This record gives sequence, C-alpha cells and structure tokens, in this order.
Amino acid sequence: MVVLTLPFRGTWLARNSPARRVPSHGTDLFATTYAMDFIAVRNRRTAHVRDWRALVGTEPVERFFAFDEPVLAPAAGRVVAVFDGRSDEEARRSLVAKVPYLLTQARRARAGAGAIAGNHVVLEVDGGHVLLAHLRKGSLRVRVDDVVAAGDELGSCGNSGNSTQPHVHIQVMDGPDAYIARGLPIAFRSYRAWRRRGARPVDVAEGIPNEREVVEAL
Repeated sequence: MVVLTLPFRGTWLARNSPARRVPSHGTDLFATTYAMDFIAVRNRRTAHVRDWRALVGTEPVERFFAFDEPVLAPAAGRVVAVFDGRSDEEARRSLVAKVPYLLTQARRARAGAGAIAGNHVVLEVDGGHVLLAHLRKGSLRVRVDDVVAAGDELGSCGNSGNSTQPHVHIQVMDGPDAYIARGLPIAFRSYRAWRRRGARPVDVAEGIPNEREVVEAL
C-alpha cells in the first residue's frame, strides 16, 4: 500500500472510494482498481449555483468550487509524464446530459490517455507511480524530470478528459503507463473526516476516506 497526503487544500467530498468497493471505478482497466475521486465542497455543495441547467443541461465549469483549485503533489517524487492541452469539458450533473456523454466512453478509451485522463501528471514516488488526472488546460506547472516535494503545486483542478464535473482523480500504479500498469492500494495520512452531515469531525492518522466522506488535510 502506498501512503500519500491529500493533494488539495480545503474540504473535498470522497467519491468512488476503494473503501466501498474494489475495483473502485467498476473496472481494472487503466490501472483504476484503487483509484479515488475528490470533489471540492462547501457545506456539501459542489457549486455556487443550482438552476435549470443542473437539472437538464450542461453547465459552465466556473460555477464549481473545485475548478481552478490547486492540485498538490501527494508525495515527494519525480515527474515522469505530463500531458497538457486538452480543453475542459462542460459540466454535466443531470442524467439528461450525462447519458449521451457516457455512451461515448468507448470512443474516448480508444483515443489515448489524454481522452481519458485529460490533462494529467504522473509522479514516480516511493512504492509506485501516482497519476493525478482531469487538470485544467494550461495550468500545469511541472515538466518531465522535475523533482517535487509533497505539497508542491502541480497544476489546477479542471474538467478535462473523461469527466462530468471538476474533480481530482488520483490513483497509484506499478508503472508509469496506465494502459499497461496495474493499480496499487492507496491510503492517506493526517486528514480530518466528516463522516455524515452534522457529525463531529474525526482526525485520521492513516486511512482510506469512505464513500461520501468530506475530508481535509491536517
């Protein structure tokens, strides 16, 4: 198991957690067996606005709290892959907008890493390779062979690639190429968790956030 720090500041909602099921995203493809997603929230809301577009259409990514938030290195390591230049998708919270988009996933899978992970960074760290995906176009601050410390800013959260709203996708792999690597178990250290609405927070020394927990780094 590779233990990391949370790759963001503030409060974020855990989704597709391997604490709920493995494979966490419903497949082992692309080394996503133990991958996790995090969505920035304020009072468990993901966006400034909820209107008719949230119910039946697409939405501008700028209305979501996660969009353009800094994405941080979750461990010390070396940058081994960088992809930038893919445009951020419009957000899709409604089923009306999601269904036709989901039907095109197979086509994106055939189109390469940029179509699935969007703009992304891969770090070689102690115990494996960490992929952080769906970054904002033009926001990446690192290049291949850069050495980073835990907490260094890598880029900003976006909605590029196979993504329906701005969020941070993180996974650990046994190699740098998600098309041939295997996913490795993941855990996080030193975070605070709100396990349900209205509950008192719990400080966690090391663990895996449960599905729909709100977490922040200590």
